[in-house]
Amino acid sequence: MMGAPPRSRPRTAARVAAVQALFQSEQAQTSAETVIDEFVRHRLGELPGDGGYEEGRTPDANVPLFAAIVRKATREQDRIDGLIMEALSPDWPLPRLDPVLRAVMRAGTAELLMPEGPPARVVINEYLDVAHGFFDGDEPRMANGVLDRLARQLRPGEFAPA
Repeated sequence: MMGAPPRSRPRTAARVAAVQALFQSEQAQTSAETVIDEFVRHRLGELPGDGGYEEGRTPDANVPLFAAIVRKATREQDRIDGLIMEALSPDWPLPRLDPVLRAVMRAGTAELLMPEGPPARVVINEYLDVAHGFFDGDEPRMANGVLDRLARQLRPGEFAPA
């Protein structure tokens, strides 16, 4: 069971919720707006009598960031998937990835594409933490490698020349 991020990390909670929403949207074939609405009404924020992370809720998520990530990831999914596929090794096509890992990579790439977003290294570290919350195996390392490659491609100015 995934532990709760500290309550002082609403942006991290937003990223966890965005990954969950992207996974749910893909599995249920629902639109971004439908899943955003469902999360905002039922899974984000404090509701009396409702549980926390252990019951699938993300009570302290930054809702504007959550919605921005989900919208960007779904609106630009073809571009994002193309970028991810280029960063993956040829023996790991996107459909072969675990659907939660796909959602982690899509959310992270969407955030890297946001010009007003945090520094690339912050995005990479945040999604590495998120991936560790869902996986015990090599998946976090794979997500880290893909996001690092994409960050260097999409935001070269943030990385010193080799």
